[in-house]
Amino acid sequence: MKALILPLIAVAAGTAIIATPGQAERAVRIPAPTQDVSTGGGMQTAVLAGGCFWGMEAVFQDVKGVRNVVSGYAGGTRETANYAEVSTERTRHAEAVQITYDPHQVSYGTLLRVYFSVAHDPTQVDGQYPDSGPSYRSAIFPQTPQQRAVAAAYIRQLGATKAFGKPIATKIESGAFFPAEAEHQDFARRNPTHGYIVRWDKPKVAAFKAAFPTLAR
Repeated sequence: MKALILPLIAVAAGTAIIATPGQAERAVRIPAPTQDVSTGGGMQTAVLAGGCFWGMEAVFQDVKGVRNVVSGYAGGTRETANYAEVSTERTRHAEAVQITYDPHQVSYGTLLRVYFSVAHDPTQVDGQYPDSGPSYRSAIFPQTPQQRAVAAAYIRQLGATKAFGKPIATKIESGAFFPAEAEHQDFARRNPTHGYIVRWDKPKVAAFKAAFPTLAR
């Protein structure tokens, strides 16, 4: 987790605000998805990658209807799904989170809206804020054909509305999810004063709560 001074996201009233030090804030409105996954059945899972998994985990842990969030690696093999090897940027994994959620309380489309609007910057390629390399890429790993269709439709929708003013780099990928080491689980909650958490992840959580007050715990 490298500590460079790069753009930071804040969100208010359903709007993503990308703030670059020394520059004026630029607001980008994020529409809700026009297509969503049905709410039938029991608990469902989503796998999303968007930079360091510490921050992604912290944001989604605060979403009502989310039952569990696990940090891990997606897109590579089981044999190399460990932090030391993934950090070499040669394993094809992405740092990701596996979100278990109740579709009767929060939809897959709503999770994607949080993902795109505040959990990370979907316009960055092979990196996210202070971290660079393909393991920090923006990627969605659908768990069902319906999730894949909804994710693809939402990326097209955001692209058509030019919501971010730049091309969306998020890719839809395939691959298994492997949990990360125990020391990476629940990291932000266990280490609230850690320098990386204070600089990069606490602002995301605060921004989520400001943008989605009825969705936050």
